[in-house]
Amino acid sequence: MTAVASGARFGVRAGGSRQLAGTWTLLRLALRRDRVMIPLWVAVIGLMVVSMPGSLESVYSTAAERADVARQMLTNSSLRAMYGPVFGDSLGGLTAWRIGTYAGVFAGIMSLLVVVRHTRDEEESGRQEMVSAGMVGRRAPLTSALLAALVANATLALIITGGLAGQGSSGALALGLGTAGVGMVFATMAAIVAQLTESARLAKGLTGGLLGAAFVLRAAGDSSVSDGSSVLTWLSPVGWLENLRSFADERWWVLLLFVAAVALQGMVAYDLAGRRDVGMSFLPTRPGPATGSLGTAWALAWRLQRGSVLGWSLGFLAAGVAFGGITTGATDLVGDNERTREIIERMGGQSGITDAFLATMVGMLGMVAALYVVQSVLRLHAEETSQRAEPVLANAVGRLRWASGHLLIAFGGATLIMLVGGLGLTLGYGQDLPTILGACLVQLPAIWTIGGLAVLLHGVSPTVAPGAWGAAGATLLLGWIGPALDLPATILDLSPFGHLPKLPGGEMAWTPVLVLTAIAVALVGVGLGALRRRDLATG
Repeated sequence: MTAVASGARFGVRAGGSRQLAGTWTLLRLALRRDRVMIPLWVAVIGLMVVSMPGSLESVYSTAAERADVARQMLTNSSLRAMYGPVFGDSLGGLTAWRIGTYAGVFAGIMSLLVVVRHTRDEEESGRQEMVSAGMVGRRAPLTSALLAALVANATLALIITGGLAGQGSSGALALGLGTAGVGMVFATMAAIVAQLTESARLAKGLTGGLLGAAFVLRAAGDSSVSDGSSVLTWLSPVGWLENLRSFADERWWVLLLFVAAVALQGMVAYDLAGRRDVGMSFLPTRPGPATGSLGTAWALAWRLQRGSVLGWSLGFLAAGVAFGGITTGATDLVGDNERTREIIERMGGQSGITDAFLATMVGMLGMVAALYVVQSVLRLHAEETSQRAEPVLANAVGRLRWASGHLLIAFGGATLIMLVGGLGLTLGYGQDLPTILGACLVQLPAIWTIGGLAVLLHGVSPTVAPGAWGAAGATLLLGWIGPALDLPATILDLSPFGHLPKLPGGEMAWTPVLVLTAIAVALVGVGLGALRRRDLATG
């Protein structure tokens, strides 16, 4: 038994105060380490929410138009599955309908990443054992991780409440608290999963899968009934957020569901944390074969990332089917509103409304795929900073061979998930497989450009490598709300996706496709050159 485990057991006997010793110091350390990641997540989610009333007002400028779109949404099961039911036709009510569900999902993703980063990730890297050798209580790391998630979600709630107060203070408070509530539910859920698993990657994947299941439950429930009363909707924390009915006779008692879930899951996480040794788990990793079967750096990279590729592929297939399903209702979504038609055409091209809507959905898949390619490229960053790359490179494996395995999965995986997404669109829409697959493939140069930037940043310095998340997030934000805010073309063109031809429906233009591909190749080349010249990170 390690000294850490012995000390932990002493802490249990000594009482609760010693078990939390050092919590505030660890919290300050966590917030310092996440001084870029947390503000970036909070700013992106908050801006998405608080900018929505202005976007909606530019589209539906009169009360009659807003009431009309609310009625249309209640009768369209595909759109209810995508966004949820509409409970109020004010700007605030439409904001809660249009962005509330997704704000909750993004808050959940942010929270699970924060908690896993400061619990299982620290144990997996060995840093937690060093920290626990000092005057640190048994449950201090878990407490500080949950407090860091609480700080992030509380800040997000304040931004949403303050930014939407002009639409109604009670509705703004309800939406802010509900969004933070979803975040904390998945923060405590991640705390439980981090005790069960031995790998940070698996902990993130399992918690992310539970978050995806919650979204699917809500979508299935909302597609069947128009008032959010389905049992499936109530089984999902994301469904609780919509049933708060922000800006529409708020149901404040629903907040008790968030409090109860957070308290119950928190108690389970604390109990599990006190029953295991540092670095151990209740579901230990299965030992590998006696004789190794990974003969190449590429095989090792595939073993490390195959779960991620599978998860993203399944997610894109499901998203494609959902997007394809609502394409047939695009005409209902637009109605006679010329402003809505203009926005969709700005995003999807000057073609028929159905083609423009399909092009918009393809573009959204492409921008989300940019998040995949950044995550996959930055696997290099995780392997290097955790010092797992050193034993590999100590053998007859050069840095370029080591990096090329991960980059092949990153850039090739992006191609795969876009094709799978296109297949899903075709299944949901029911036709035009070659056309839709071609439109999906046209997105690849922009996706690769974001991936090339991630390679460049990692090659220059692991310290700045996480900045690639900022580039991918900014791209998604520009593509999502830029056309609705009628931003100037010069700003929209900062995104590589703004230069691509709008397919299907538009004319194919090879020049931007080839230029972006060349830029991506150049970024990767410069990044790999920098990686060869610099020292490896030591932690």
